[in-house]
Amino acid sequence: MPVNDIKVATDLARRMVTQFGFSDKLGPLLYGENDEEVFLGHSVTQRKNVSDTTAALIDEEIRRLIDEGEAAARRILEEHADELELLGQALLEHETLSADEVRTVIKGGSINRDEGDEPERPAPPRQGASVPTTEGGGAPGGATPEPQPGS
Repeated sequence: MPVNDIKVATDLARRMVTQFGFSDKLGPLLYGENDEEVFLGHSVTQRKNVSDTTAALIDEEIRRLIDEGEAAARRILEEHADELELLGQALLEHETLSADEVRTVIKGGSINRDEGDEPERPAPPRQGASVPTTEGGGAPGGATPEPQPGS
């Protein structure tokens, strides 16, 4: 699993335990984080808001949530391996599938499309410059800068 995904999962599990009460052991209490003031990249002061025992319990509960979530995801993927294989084959053949086509494939049906009957793909988001451009590249004749959409 990529490091960023692990960080996101851990941060979410930490908030579930310390802010949202998703722990029977800790209950529906708000547990503060360690507040740090940083100066030139070095911790100058640090205030601890929970005891060492509570911090260890928070870490245990975060680990439990992550482990249970991973086990559930693996179980779901294993239980539906046949459907995932069918979807993979359909995607190799058609490249894109609509929601109805996904349902059809999962139920064991086949996709029948006429030539050129591929579903339309949404246009990618526009990425324009924040600097206005001029018509004709600023050619003589009084062209003025016109703001472009997306800027």
